[in-house]
Amino acid sequence: MAGIQVSSSLLLSKSLPSLRYRREIVGARVNAPRVHLGVVSHPKLSSRYLVDEMETRTGYPIARHDTKSSDDPQVIAKLYAIMEAVADRVEMHKNIGEQRDNWNGLLLTSINAMTLSGATMAGLAALAAEGSPLMAFKLSSIVLYVAATGLLLVMNKIQPSQLAEEQRNAARLFKQLRVQIETTLALGKPDINDVNEAMEKVLALAKAYPLPLLGPMLEKFPSKVEPARWWPKQRSKQGFVGKIEGNNGWTRKLEEEMRQVVRVLKQKDLAEYIDLGSKALKLNKMLAISGPLLTILGALGSSFVGTTDCSWPVMMGVVAGAVATTVNSLEHGGQVGMVFEMYRGNAGFFKLIEENIMSNINEKDVERRENGEILEMKVALQLGRSLSELKQLAAIAECSEEFASKLF
Repeated sequence: MAGIQVSSSLLLSKSLPSLRYRREIVGARVNAPRVHLGVVSHPKLSSRYLVDEMETRTGYPIARHDTKSSDDPQVIAKLYAIMEAVADRVEMHKNIGEQRDNWNGLLLTSINAMTLSGATMAGLAALAAEGSPLMAFKLSSIVLYVAATGLLLVMNKIQPSQLAEEQRNAARLFKQLRVQIETTLALGKPDINDVNEAMEKVLALAKAYPLPLLGPMLEKFPSKVEPARWWPKQRSKQGFVGKIEGNNGWTRKLEEEMRQVVRVLKQKDLAEYIDLGSKALKLNKMLAISGPLLTILGALGSSFVGTTDCSWPVMMGVVAGAVATTVNSLEHGGQVGMVFEMYRGNAGFFKLIEENIMSNINEKDVERRENGEILEMKVALQLGRSLSELKQLAAIAECSEEFASKLF
């Protein structure tokens, strides 16, 4: 027993230091000073910081607004209000464009069905005996032809396929404007000038592509074909006189290249699409006159069926209906009005590029221009070219028949 007690005491004495050491550790853990972790603050990445970072990475200066109203929260609120209105306009033009495209198909189908039915009734009237059957077929043919003429006059007046193309263009351009406003809010401190510019662009787009059918509706058969215009007019600026080498990305060589590009756009691309638009307009006018005229002739022919022994009334009633159906299908099924609007819109696109280039070249203060290298890149992308191809186009502009745009 004594040996057991001695051994147990030895084990206890050996374990005491370890227990004391553990107690010290636990006490150190328990009694360690508490560190209160507050909210970790990160440096705010302001829009100014983002602009500086982009300038550092790209090497291009970005236009900044240094007006006193740049920190006005009302300016940002106004831009967001404009952006919300623009987003609503996008949906409006998209929905109305789909509706008017449906009009084109439904009206064309109805008018062709009426015209063919009228021609069929005229033929059956010639085969019917005297009396009620003859009068029934004649009246049915006349009513169908007259109804088709009335609907066709309305359809030719509003040109649903052209209306649908207008709304498609408007929806695309309003989306583009919304992206521009988002970029302004993200990359810079907006000022009241940005608000005014956005408002002017919204009003210009609303005027270029109106929603109502009556009153402000665009003229579908204008006397002169002009490029579509959906942007506000540029303010007149004085030409720059002086040395510009090395200033804001502009050089004499770049300025001359941009002038050559404008010259090619005006003489070839813009002139070509204006000419194509004129041809499409003439074709549309001819078809719009021929369709109702043929249906009226069909109604006249049907009214004389059975009153004479000659066969010309029947021929007129049947053949006029068949030809009218062909003409209407070519005009509205082929969407000639939409083709005219497409040519007019493409001409407007080239006109916008031209005005954008010239407004920069004619700016007196070179520092207020858009950076020359960035503008050159934008123009190249808009025309579907690389920078080397754009420089080559400017170099051979006077002796080449090549068009500026490779997109369309």
